[in-house]
Amino acid sequence: MASSTGPDGSSVSARLPEFPWDRLEPYKATAAAHDAGIVDLSVGTPVDPVPEVVRRALAGAADSPGYPTVWGTAALRDAITGWCERRLGARELTHRNVLPVVGSKEFVAWLPTQLGLGPGDRVAYPRLAYPTYEVGARLARAEPVVYDDPTELDPRGLRLLWLNSPSNPTGRVLDAELLTRTVAWAREHGVLLVSDECYLELGWETDPVSVLHPEVCGGSYEGVIAVHSLSKRSNLAGYRAAFAAGDPEVLMELLHIRKHGGMMVPAPVQAATVAALGDDEHVARQRDRYAARRASLRTALEARGFRIEHSEASLYLWATRDEPCWDTVGDLSKLGVLVAPGDFYGTAGERFVRVALTATDERVAEAVRRLES
Repeated sequence: MASSTGPDGSSVSARLPEFPWDRLEPYKATAAAHDAGIVDLSVGTPVDPVPEVVRRALAGAADSPGYPTVWGTAALRDAITGWCERRLGARELTHRNVLPVVGSKEFVAWLPTQLGLGPGDRVAYPRLAYPTYEVGARLARAEPVVYDDPTELDPRGLRLLWLNSPSNPTGRVLDAELLTRTVAWAREHGVLLVSDECYLELGWETDPVSVLHPEVCGGSYEGVIAVHSLSKRSNLAGYRAAFAAGDPEVLMELLHIRKHGGMMVPAPVQAATVAALGDDEHVARQRDRYAARRASLRTALEARGFRIEHSEASLYLWATRDEPCWDTVGDLSKLGVLVAPGDFYGTAGERFVRVALTATDERVAEAVRRLES
């Protein structure tokens, strides 16, 4: 049997952190034992129906016997550039400015490797962050580095800088001034800046701004890439539909690499993506669903003694009772409510929990009833 060890004899998996969700299983079992069933607010997976306009497009492209292309159809690239211009305010995008990807997590995890990063290179990401930024650095054998203010990083050896606005897990939104300053800093030091903007359409208390907006990037996409996903805004997590947009030199290099790796979005999913990006009505309806769930959960959590920090956007409430996060997880699991411990996202989250809005209206109402009882 072939070995999965690296050149130094260690396994590839040994380079990675413990998969965090495995640690939640005992609490999930406790919550599932509740007489009225579990209310799972831990994982942010969509539960609402895939929009009909998207399902029709998927079905219409079902007879796709040939291989799709990594770059996608011209119609897909048109849809991506058109959406970026309409929704993000980006200007003068061409097909060379966009790249379809097989879900944003895949792109995040493998970007450092596909950029050719390795030992001696550094990858920076927020102190509280989606774990896959660190995983991507470790897969490439690069050094993961956390920051509070990206412009205070030591630029030596820094090759990739991740931003995440709106943030997962906190829901924090970076304003245009901070984004502009960070783009300028990254360009000054020759650092590729990649902004994970997958929750951009879900701003509640503010309107998130993209790094592709001309007021942020100065009308140039040099050294700047934005990553977007249709998982949350269109309930397409099961489709693995996402894309990157920005610096054409970087994206065309990635395209060449990904062609060799066969990293192709399935043809029916490409057609579904075109339909999803061309229809704003289903996004507005989904926003309304999440807004209602957010309002009721926030009220119930605050009534139970929680303080909500940030959370001005995204699909989560970042909540604390100023106690260790696992104590909170355990307490809520006895109510049959499962939430994610904040230390999944870094040690700075060890006194917080992340509460997802991704449960049905009926389950959210049940969680509210239990929290308020």
